[in-house]
Amino acid sequence: MTAALRTFLFRRRGGERWHWTDVVTWVWLVGGTILMFGPALWLVGSSFKSPAQLAEFPPTILPYVSRTVVVPGQDKPLPLYVVKLDNGETREMAEIRRIGIMAQMVDPAKPTEIVRVNIQSRTPAREIGLALSNYTEPFTHFDFLTYLGNSVFVTAVATLITLITNSMAAFALSKYQFRGRNAVMLLILATLMVPLSVILVPLYSIISAVGLFNSLWGVILPTVATPTGVFMLRQYMLTIPDELMDAARMDKASEWQIYWRIVLPLTAPALAVLAIFSVVWRWNDFLWPLIVLSRKELYTLQVGLNTYAGELNVQWHYILAMTVVTMIPVVLVFVFLQRFITTGIAGSGLK
Repeated sequence: MTAALRTFLFRRRGGERWHWTDVVTWVWLVGGTILMFGPALWLVGSSFKSPAQLAEFPPTILPYVSRTVVVPGQDKPLPLYVVKLDNGETREMAEIRRIGIMAQMVDPAKPTEIVRVNIQSRTPAREIGLALSNYTEPFTHFDFLTYLGNSVFVTAVATLITLITNSMAAFALSKYQFRGRNAVMLLILATLMVPLSVILVPLYSIISAVGLFNSLWGVILPTVATPTGVFMLRQYMLTIPDELMDAARMDKASEWQIYWRIVLPLTAPALAVLAIFSVVWRWNDFLWPLIVLSRKELYTLQVGLNTYAGELNVQWHYILAMTVVTMIPVVLVFVFLQRFITTGIAGSGLK
């Protein structure tokens, strides 16, 4: 298995010699991998850093902390350094105090022998240390669980309503012949060109008029009918043979039964793709919940993360840690539904 994998990875177009296309391919693939996963790895590594570690320059990917040691005769643990002595010997020594450019160092094994060392001759002894409080404190001292519950409710309900409404519209536009069907479809597609910022004010007026301001339903309902979802499902449903519905009608099935028991199960791959898109849209949505919600107990996760950024102080360590937590549900949804993505997108003709 290992030999086969090595053969696959290092297979060359030029046989035994490297062809220029092999070099370009490796550079392209390695560069793409770094661009894709580098920011995510940096985010995860930085989420375990304390504020002091985040302020370090040059920055590091892994969270490092300075090692300390208890020295007999000292009141508190002393920072440990790797010291290069004048005789060329390298030893780990603890710093008692620093005076100007000189530091008083002591070997923990010989606490009575104090050595004066130039600070340029020592480097901090460090080890990997995880600041787990970045993950625990937002749960215990902040309203993170409330924000998480609101986001789960908004995402789950909005995705469920989106699948139902969009599939119904797609079913009507793909399986029924009526006057103006193409015009309705074109009108729906035309709304793809209208950005959210253009309709924010009228949408806000409607939500305020119907009493959904400061309500999670005000976040959910305006976004459930998506032209992308209707188009994708309609294109997929066009591939389902009409003979199946004709046979069902001959068996006295109602139109609802045809939709629910025949068309909807056959559209599962496209529904899975739309569910992934919907989860990502709602989970990461920031602007619309920020406009609709002003009470802190109704904040969704993305709006709640904004509370860690004050006017004078930004708690980056909490923001980074909670950003990692917010990524987990989306990653899990993608992992469990990824096998439907290729089938659903290819079947709907979505590019």
